[in-house]
Amino acid sequence: MRYKAMLSLACRKEPQGLKPASKTASSGTAQAVASHKPVLRVVILAVLLCCTLPGFSQDWIRTGTGLGVEKVRLAVPDFKVATTDASNPQLQQVFDDVLWNDLASAGIFDMVSKSFYPLQTPGTPQELNVTAWGNPPPNASMVAFGNLGVTGTDLQVLGWLYDAKNTTAPQVLGKQYKEQASAQSARSIAHKFAAEIIFRLGGGIPGVTESKIFYISTRSGHKEVWEMDYDGANQHPITHLGSISLSPRISPDGNRLAFTTFAHGSPDIVIWSLELNRFLTFPKFGGTNASPAWSPDGTKLLFSSSRNGDPEIYLVDDNGAHLKRLTAYKGVDISPVWNPKTAGQIAWVSDRSGLPQIYIMDADGANLQRMTDGGYAVSPSWSPNGQFLLFSWARKWGPGEPGGQDIYIMDIASRQWVQLTNQGRNDFPSWSPDGRHIVFQSKRSGSDQIWTMLADGGQQHPLTFTGSNTMPNWSWK
Repeated sequence: MRYKAMLSLACRKEPQGLKPASKTASSGTAQAVASHKPVLRVVILAVLLCCTLPGFSQDWIRTGTGLGVEKVRLAVPDFKVATTDASNPQLQQVFDDVLWNDLASAGIFDMVSKSFYPLQTPGTPQELNVTAWGNPPPNASMVAFGNLGVTGTDLQVLGWLYDAKNTTAPQVLGKQYKEQASAQSARSIAHKFAAEIIFRLGGGIPGVTESKIFYISTRSGHKEVWEMDYDGANQHPITHLGSISLSPRISPDGNRLAFTTFAHGSPDIVIWSLELNRFLTFPKFGGTNASPAWSPDGTKLLFSSSRNGDPEIYLVDDNGAHLKRLTAYKGVDISPVWNPKTAGQIAWVSDRSGLPQIYIMDADGANLQRMTDGGYAVSPSWSPNGQFLLFSWARKWGPGEPGGQDIYIMDIASRQWVQLTNQGRNDFPSWSPDGRHIVFQSKRSGSDQIWTMLADGGQQHPLTFTGSNTMPNWSWK
């Protein structure tokens, strides 16, 4: 039945006959590099190598972030304690750990090992010996340093970024922060200072240190919508519906969540206000309604509905008005996503040719194109610059066929693609707002968990560890 097929796509159960992921290592392993030059434009895909691996009829293309441009060699000594408050050591540890992790995770820095640092730790510009940091063994291009301390009820942080190769006018950045003293404020200030450094040295592209990830978790006993910081901290539930929720999508302004829920009976699209902590008015359309997606300006929603019998892609205003059907083909059409750069194209999944494949069309439904050439392809996600698609793809699918379900990136213009994962079953990729990172779900550890990686496939690591955690969606900013 089409109803069951649609729910299978929405809930993303493993297709029958899908084999465990291949352990074959890619000879085209991606390598991330980036630069602090202002003219930098972060480019994900650069084709360097095409070859065929034995036993696999597929191309491997080496990629990188800012390929061919040297990373900024960055030193980040621990911040000095500036007052005598008893809570300083704990807050300093939180701040130093978060700042280092933010910068190391950015994908654009070569972090200088702390074993190479000079003996004197600078807490102010007067204490910084630029020459010592710019010469070997640290040989840093940039140094981020400063001091912190609690005075009264406030945590104050002074931070600087210096060019270690410029002894005449080395200061690049100087910032002062003050918040009520707590571990959370230490985290918040570290995120803000890291964001400033990433923006200055990453070509003017805002970092993701203050962004959020929304996902589905079963830790409460039901499939509820949860939220966490980009680095996995502060995980907490958003909904308490006691039912099944699916496919959360955060609005561009960060204030509204659209998702599918069974809480009111049939699977319907609902909109939750994070500001008001309640549902906003949105109509029921009948049938099975799934996989909502916001337009880049936040005024419209795409979703899949079987209201007329066959699951099709629909467009509607964010208040539910002006419903318009965009597809009209026999088969399941689901998982639509906008091109966030132009809002002029839509990618989605359809099984009209047999197994699910990725298609794109104009926002009015015209100029339909099939993007994948076989296998089992689902869960498209469009890059912020509009040039690339992420999706989950089992390229060899069916009884007896080898190959796993992995995350791929495809250049829209050339349709050349790169495999980014090769362990376990991987699905539901979502781009970070800076285009440098990807969040996805993976079952490589034995249960479905949320993982993150750089957009070239590097630095893969989990963000969740307990329960079942699926369907992540990265905030727009």
